[in-house]
Amino acid sequence: MSLQGVYTATKKDGTIYYRASITHDRKHISLGSYKTEEKAHKAYLTANAILEGKDYVIASYRKTCALSFEKYVSMINLRDNRMYFSNPIYLEKNYFSYYFGPEDSLKFSIDDLFYYSSHKIMRRGSHLFVADYGSQISILSRYGIKNYAIVNKDYEFINGDHTDLRYENIHVNNPYYGITYEKDASEDAPFTAHIHIRGYTIIGRYDSAIEAAIAYNKAVDILKKRGSSKNYPVNYIEELSPSAYANLYARLPVSKALKSVALN
Repeated sequence: MSLQGVYTATKKDGTIYYRASITHDRKHISLGSYKTEEKAHKAYLTANAILEGKDYVIASYRKTCALSFEKYVSMINLRDNRMYFSNPIYLEKNYFSYYFGPEDSLKFSIDDLFYYSSHKIMRRGSHLFVADYGSQISILSRYGIKNYAIVNKDYEFINGDHTDLRYENIHVNNPYYGITYEKDASEDAPFTAHIHIRGYTIIGRYDSAIEAAIAYNKAVDILKKRGSSKNYPVNYIEELSPSAYANLYARLPVSKALKSVALN
């Protein structure tokens, strides 16, 4: 007879392994797969101990724990908040934390709970992303921050904490393609529009992000008319009516170099 909470399973090649699981409040929760029955049973016992008492906290996790770190966090959140998430999420009073390690987490607004409970966050260096519809999507894109955006230029964390991704803590200075916000530039023209041809070419400097974004679009049109085959993204300016957009488009100056720079 199998030990409590342990089920025997077989791989396609005939190898036997052991699955651990636990039932709590009528919910059946998988705790993972293990090579031995003893390890699977130990995972069950650990999960049961977490749910029965307050002795376990996230910061006390050790690699020798029978549970994976993700399951460890899930069990503690289930115990404290009566909600189970397969991802390592812990609910706080007005936000939630997504954990990578005992002292390594991100804070998110509660509005994002449904999304991150079903999308696992991955990290490559400082790049944070999720897999969505077969693509790697930067989590910063949910705030209108482009992939090339520079922190403290194009966007900033109001309290200085880059792990605090609550909406109220992120201010986006520049939500558009081809624009750089120069924080220390003159107040009259802090937004620089640029485009990559054979290197970065300055389109011009402008008073507002919208003007710079439209100038960038104008530069794209000029290059396309000259025969450029590069697939440049364009900016969508929802704040302006078609006539207001057209007026700005017509009067905004762009660099004369766009008409002569080599395309190839």
